[in-house]
Amino acid sequence: MDIDAYLDRLGVARPAAPDLATLRHLQERHLSAVPFENLSSHLGEPVELDEDALFAKIVHRRRGGFCYELNGLFVALLRALGYDASLHAAQVFHADGTLGPPLDHAAIVVSLAEDWLVDVGFGRFARHPLRLSAVDGQPDAEGEFLVLDAPHGDFDVLRDGEPQYRLERRPRPLADFIPMAWWQTTSPESHFTRSLTCSRPTSQGRVTLSGDKLIETVDGVRNELRLPSSKAIRAAYRVYFGMTLTHLPVPPGGNPLTDDVRQPTLR
Repeated sequence: MDIDAYLDRLGVARPAAPDLATLRHLQERHLSAVPFENLSSHLGEPVELDEDALFAKIVHRRRGGFCYELNGLFVALLRALGYDASLHAAQVFHADGTLGPPLDHAAIVVSLAEDWLVDVGFGRFARHPLRLSAVDGQPDAEGEFLVLDAPHGDFDVLRDGEPQYRLERRPRPLADFIPMAWWQTTSPESHFTRSLTCSRPTSQGRVTLSGDKLIETVDGVRNELRLPSSKAIRAAYRVYFGMTLTHLPVPPGGNPLTDDVRQPTLR
């Protein structure tokens, strides 16, 4: 891996040691610099869970991705920097409290003096590592997180009292997530094909672009703006997310503002 190129993408100097302080900084910078986005599903792009392909997309093309892509590449960077890091599968909780399918999400566990949960691919989630052995709530800029024991040695992760996902204790190779990643990006039943989003946290809140809707949350105040043209949408991707798109993704249902919008091709 070209460590320096990846760190440059994050705006981080090469760290002196693989310690907790560095891990906190790397996670915070990754979340800020690399957006959570599902544009590939709406641009006709395949999602390839291969380290070289992910590096080309996230580092060279300065794109973002979703959980398998973001955590799949970040875990490789952490290992290259000397961390004992592994990928773990998770099942995401639905609003009604039921669990989604196995391998619905991928997160990272880093072993230092104790184990820490690191996640740069869940959208709105903790900006810093969470101690897996903690029994009390862990305050974070995104809320208070609680890690509870779950059946079979797994962990339930809650934010502000609401269950987020159930994390497996066993590690997984990135290849284990390929079938579910294919389903997530192609199935009409997947929320990734039924919605369009590009989002990242900011120092004052969060910014999200969904189709032609720009949403900014600043100090808890939410503002929405409808962008009037494809030129304005492309400018928003460039200004807020550092991405230059030659074609715009098509939102579910189709809303081509101009003839330069590419229709998605599902693979």
